[in-house]
Amino acid sequence: MGLDPAACYRVRDVSFAKEDIRLYLTEGYLIFSKPVMGQRLAAVFTTDVEGGDGEVILIPPVRGERQSLASFTQSPNLDEHLHSALLISTEGSATALLERIQKDGTGKPAPERGALLAEQWSPVVSNIGGAMEMRLIEDLASSRPQSRGLLFLALSGKTLGNFDMISDSSADGRIAVRQRTERDGKPWYNVWTSFFSRGVRTGAQPKFEPDFTLSRYQIDASIGADLAVKAVTRVAVRAGANPVRAFPFSIARAMRVKSVRIDGQPAELLVGDSRRGRIADNELEEPFVVLAPEPLAAGSEHQFEFEHEGKVIVSQGDGVYFVNARGSWYPHVGWGFAAYDLTFRYPRRLTLVASGDPVEDRTEGDVRITHRRTAVPAGAAGFNLGDYEKVAGTAAGISFEVYGNRHLMEALVPRTVLAPPSIPPIQTRRRRGNPEPAVVDSVPFTPDPLARLRAVAADVSSSLEFYTGLFGPPALKTLTVAPIPGTFGQGFPGLVYLSTFAYLDPAQRPAALRGARQEVFFSDLITAHETAHQWWGSVVTSGSFDDDWLVEALANYSALLWLEKKKGARAVESVLDGYREGLLKKDTDGKVVESVGPVVWGGRLRAAGTPDDWVTITYGKGAWILHMLRRRMGDERFLTMLAELRHRYEFRPVTTADFRMLAREFRPPRTSAEVIDTFFENWVDATGVPSLKLRYTVTGVAPSVKLSGAVAQTGVDDDFLIDVPVEVQFARGAPRIIWVRTSDDEQPFSATLRQAPVRVAIPNDVLMKK
Repeated sequence: MGLDPAACYRVRDVSFAKEDIRLYLTEGYLIFSKPVMGQRLAAVFTTDVEGGDGEVILIPPVRGERQSLASFTQSPNLDEHLHSALLISTEGSATALLERIQKDGTGKPAPERGALLAEQWSPVVSNIGGAMEMRLIEDLASSRPQSRGLLFLALSGKTLGNFDMISDSSADGRIAVRQRTERDGKPWYNVWTSFFSRGVRTGAQPKFEPDFTLSRYQIDASIGADLAVKAVTRVAVRAGANPVRAFPFSIARAMRVKSVRIDGQPAELLVGDSRRGRIADNELEEPFVVLAPEPLAAGSEHQFEFEHEGKVIVSQGDGVYFVNARGSWYPHVGWGFAAYDLTFRYPRRLTLVASGDPVEDRTEGDVRITHRRTAVPAGAAGFNLGDYEKVAGTAAGISFEVYGNRHLMEALVPRTVLAPPSIPPIQTRRRRGNPEPAVVDSVPFTPDPLARLRAVAADVSSSLEFYTGLFGPPALKTLTVAPIPGTFGQGFPGLVYLSTFAYLDPAQRPAALRGARQEVFFSDLITAHETAHQWWGSVVTSGSFDDDWLVEALANYSALLWLEKKKGARAVESVLDGYREGLLKKDTDGKVVESVGPVVWGGRLRAAGTPDDWVTITYGKGAWILHMLRRRMGDERFLTMLAELRHRYEFRPVTTADFRMLAREFRPPRTSAEVIDTFFENWVDATGVPSLKLRYTVTGVAPSVKLSGAVAQTGVDDDFLIDVPVEVQFARGAPRIIWVRTSDDEQPFSATLRQAPVRVAIPNDVLMKK
């Protein structure tokens, strides 16, 4: 990708457009890279001339993204003049730009200047291009249309400094703008804005079809006495609509792929030198590319065989272990559905549990062998191991096993160490990377690690019965629950990792985890939440990272529905009040947590705020969104909609847009689709929690009582619109709900009643500031 001095031009008034991106090369030099496999992959524009200038313009299409951009740049639209711009593309932009300059005569050849620019800029091109080399190789070796490639711009702005702009049409067609920074001494990216390109929004861009799919995994793994994992993974790979030569995979950084074969023949294994990518950065996974000797024919199926090894298991005490790479310990691609056949060999003193139905469990000398198999496709396969006690049972036709540690994790041995965050997270199902086990302040006595084993098993049984009645049966007929050190849980198909603190008696938990809300979390919600992932995540998965909130919110609110059945509506109100307080908590700058970003931002919330902010918004606001939607639709319609969601998207990804359309379909009679759209645009796609003030008067006598009033909204943007329920209660009969559309002005309402009301109020089931 070295720069080509012979392809350097003095340019004036050259424009470039890609979807929503507008780049204007007003005055300066433009030099192109040397051809690689017939493509010019890079170009550099510099304004280092008298009167030199360039400009980039980008207008985010939705309010939430304009809010985000303004929080970083003080403007809702990006219009920045440039010192320089580096373009790297695999979708033909650089080649097309060179051909246009040569054809139109808008550039004057400048080879002498090109020699200087090549010497100055080639190391920069090599450095940035090297950080995305796996993707460049994948695209260069691809037979798919070139238009489905990557455009990357590294821009040096005159006001905003250095920032990147990415347009990636190979997957979801997203445009993102971000700036590299540091957090806690580590490289970090602030994402200024990220949205679907115009082609995706209008339907002009064809629906993405993957280059290949995976269908059947067979994994044979051995775990040594030192906890090292050595495995052979075989998987069926089917080529898509075009011939395929390059096959990108990922695996946990703690694992190393030693070799790969295709249909028994050696294939080339390419692993990048850069530990941090410039396009997508995942600290916990390593991308690699398998390069077939020749392109594999469209629609053909082949067996890929990987040998890999590494240490993904950490000892946390006497027979207590932490599995670091629960969904990434084997080569994988995203989160697609596949069948799994798993065989593990490990020390006989331990018990190993894994996704799938039991096939065989036996011992050979000092080695124990466990064989499990999924009867239906699953999104991932995990395992856990330890020295366990077990409780087994059957609920709703599902066999379940709940395991607990016989011994105590080291962090709970009486001593003084650091305390965890005050609000423990429930770990997101989609994220294949995993947090480290939490270190907590210990108690002055030795807790019993099995104190609540039977209580946990009872909650698993009860929630399985409850969810099956609401949503239909889960995909797998076997569910295994096992402990994992830390304050989080994680739901895999047929396997739940449950925080060790859920097994402790509340009085024996560390002081930081003994509050009323923490007790509800560990004693009630976490088990029900992770069990709910057997539906939301294992049957219905999220379409992209923008949609992860939906799977987590569905699991979280399902747990609240179960809690309502178990302990009543007041218990749910208390949890929602806690979520409200977390969302409205102010940081040192006086900003509330909810304003960090919309719930659809997913992992971006970690960059915009803190990890705790991501937890609060994803789980807290996500639950509130579903709760308010339930109140708008009514219980019967809401629950029927969730059952249809599970049925319609079985083993398929669901997007936020899909869920919005489903809500429109199940909206109450005489409710317009625009009401649902407004709900999603304000509560899901944007930020804001209003303060609401109600005033009213009652005149007349029965049976013609006149109620007149108004709702005033403050504390949000002028364009924040929501439908607020005004509940009218009577001495006799059911209450009446009057829906009022808010705006920046006070909105009046009136109604004629057959009897005088005893109370008129905005109910507590609306997310609002108190």
